[in-house]
Amino acid sequence: MDVSILEIDNIRVRYSGLPVLHGVSLRLDAVETVCVISGNGSGKSTLLRTAMGTQRAFEGRIRLEGRNIQNRRTEEIVQMGIVYVPEKRMLSKPLSAAENILMGAYVVGDKKQIKQNLEFVYTLFPRLCERQEQPVSTLSGGEQQMVAIGRGLMSRPKILMLDKPSLGLAPLLVEGVLGTVRQLKTEGITILLVEQNVREALDLPDRGYVLQTGRIIREGTGRELLESDIFQTAFFGI
Repeated sequence: MDVSILEIDNIRVRYSGLPVLHGVSLRLDAVETVCVISGNGSGKSTLLRTAMGTQRAFEGRIRLEGRNIQNRRTEEIVQMGIVYVPEKRMLSKPLSAAENILMGAYVVGDKKQIKQNLEFVYTLFPRLCERQEQPVSTLSGGEQQMVAIGRGLMSRPKILMLDKPSLGLAPLLVEGVLGTVRQLKTEGITILLVEQNVREALDLPDRGYVLQTGRIIREGTGRELLESDIFQTAFFGI
């Protein structure tokens, strides 16, 4: 039996003493795109931060390629192959696009590999190559999101976790960002995506999960979730 690349098993998380995740379990197989869908305040971002080691679960297990990564430092988890692109991008605005992207290479020791990874990012986002010397503060929201994703790709992760990458973007830019997610799958990257643009996001994944008030209430393909009664009630009040 093949081992999933990432297994999250029955994790329970508190935030400021209050329960946020209640026994959440999910898995990612290699080169799979999995999407977690929910409304505001349901625990999506907490789920990613817990997998990344910046938020601690008081119960449950998280395994990467069969190895327990619970309680490991975030830097170790990055070195093992997981990268998290946060909702608010967390860019250094005075620095250039290139300088921000290169921050993601801090765990890569080989200069030749860093150059190759940077070329990969610029191939994926040609606009960033054109604007690499511009301060990030002068870039559009869509371009800043490209920088954040590019920074995450500089370590060539096994798993890229994207926290609401379309948040605050115009509809045309949303399609561009989600199109990038499709392209990353062809590059052999496993993706865990959390999104609020539910219809658009569920066109992307191999599988999806519906998270409601800190609990997984449904799993299935994108089409299965869109057509499910639970999904229609939870998101559209039908």
